[in-house]
Amino acid sequence: MEHIRTGKVKEVYAVDDDTLEFVFTDNISVFDKIIPSQIPHKGETLCRTAKYWFTLLESKGIKNHFIEYLPPNRMRVKRFQIIEDYDKIDQTTNDYLIPLEVICRHYAAGSLMDRVKAGKITAEQLGFPKDHVVQYGEKLPKPFLECTTKLEAHDRELDEKEAKDIAGLSDSDYQGILDTILKVDEIIGEEASKRKLIHCDGKKEFGYDENRNLMLIDTFGTLDEDRWWDSDEYAKGNVVELSKEFVRQYYRDIGYHKELMEAREKGLPEPDIPALPQDIIDRVSKLYTDMYERITGEKF
Repeated sequence: MEHIRTGKVKEVYAVDDDTLEFVFTDNISVFDKIIPSQIPHKGETLCRTAKYWFTLLESKGIKNHFIEYLPPNRMRVKRFQIIEDYDKIDQTTNDYLIPLEVICRHYAAGSLMDRVKAGKITAEQLGFPKDHVVQYGEKLPKPFLECTTKLEAHDRELDEKEAKDIAGLSDSDYQGILDTILKVDEIIGEEASKRKLIHCDGKKEFGYDENRNLMLIDTFGTLDEDRWWDSDEYAKGNVVELSKEFVRQYYRDIGYHKELMEAREKGLPEPDIPALPQDIIDRVSKLYTDMYERITGEKF
């Protein structure tokens, strides 16, 4: 096999012209930075969780690129062209990775709340009345979908027009992606509720096959791409994060996030992200194994 890419948490190999092999590492990343700490069992839990969702969605008629699971931390998937020059993509292009990440939010949390507080997103945009004060943890009146870039150095927020333009999408193509995400999230939400979880938000990625059929790709529904809360605690008025959000919060608490954001805004060299302390590493590892069991209903 040929090694073709090192991602934040995956190594990618070409098996042949049509097949890739993902190797899920124990790396962990936040804010587009790879933390210099390994999280025991993380790669295996991500791989097995992704396999669980791909298999479930296939049974429900939702096309995806999953081919085969190779225990403990590898899977084979359909390969798509990666076209980094947006000018070479149009509505006739086939067999390519759509260069977008699409985030669907069902609750007010994370970076969405940062932007609300900064006045970058209004209550009206989220479906609330104009004078509504958005509270952290509040359920949104309707799903809030937005796109960022996939192939650029840092995720860049896109409006609908630019998302369609750079990805070679017609209005109906774009709507098809949004409809698929809502259908997938409905399935995830139903499964999560059986295990007293709330699926708060998550990102999805897509490709078009040789016949321009839409296919769900990469991974989703894991602790890396999605945010999860405990439903019993939520019913009591408490938001209990069951994702790597507390890792992000650690870097906010020590001031690193602020330093990083300021450097990016000013175009300055980015500060190196410090390693995690051992107690946080242990906590994260246990979270990933516990949540694998809770999300899938399977034993680790």
